[in-house]
Amino acid sequence: MAGYLYVLAAACLWGLLGVVSKWAFEQGVSPLEVAFWRAALGAVLFGAQAALMQKVRLERADGWAVLGFGLVGISLFYGAYQLAIGSGGAALAAVLLYTAPAIVALLSWLFLREPMDAHKVGAVGLTLLGVALVSLQGGGVRVTPAAVFWGLLSALTYATYYLFGKLYLNKYSTPTVFLYALPVGALGLLPFVHFVPKNAEAWAAIAFLTVASTFFAVTLYFAGLRRLEATRASVVATIEPVVAALVAWLWWGERFSLLGYLGAGLVLAGVVWMVLRPQTGATPLRPTAKPERPRGL
Repeated sequence: MAGYLYVLAAACLWGLLGVVSKWAFEQGVSPLEVAFWRAALGAVLFGAQAALMQKVRLERADGWAVLGFGLVGISLFYGAYQLAIGSGGAALAAVLLYTAPAIVALLSWLFLREPMDAHKVGAVGLTLLGVALVSLQGGGVRVTPAAVFWGLLSALTYATYYLFGKLYLNKYSTPTVFLYALPVGALGLLPFVHFVPKNAEAWAAIAFLTVASTFFAVTLYFAGLRRLEATRASVVATIEPVVAALVAWLWWGERFSLLGYLGAGLVLAGVVWMVLRPQTGATPLRPTAKPERPRGL
């Protein structure tokens, strides 16, 4: 039961990323500045954790891979997700982000030569149909070309966590990787950030995103993984877009139409179908430092 509670808590904290980011936007902070502070301050927290664990060493030969991960998995992912929230709202951004397992399956088929069986094809099909319905819905949620573009780009860059993890997270702990990747990601965002004076509410939102929805969410998820199979953890974590949609409705009044909710349900069904496929090594949805328990992004 403790494992389920840890993963559930992590998913809920991730689900709050969008609504709390909108709180920062309301205080005049741009999406890219929010992304920058999340990366820069997160680097301090993960760096302190790596130092306490005495796991700060990175082999020089792996430096370029971590550099690339910092630019794609941090700069592009953090930036695209914040722009998706700003363009279409927290609920839409969370649903589009959960197309990542389908993208992982396609990228793994193309680059890692993992088989694309009928089970995976069905999951990808459900996900794509769900995205189409969400994009065509006419509810209160603003579905714009920019919102769909940034949402799908965030899912694509999010998918690189799995590909990077397959190759490198068997060598390094997560704090070690993020100790180096997060500062690189922050520097990658820096040229595009326009800094503004921030009030206490803006700093409170940024602090919550960094401490709760980044550092503690990752820590809780890994604690859950030590007690649960990766597949079970993946299914529990699909509560994330549900939490995002519910809180966005309660806090910001974001509502899908019936067609949009049907599409969101199909996206989640595709995720569950993917992680429950009848074979070992279910696709994870968050990076994990234990390769024997992979969970796609």
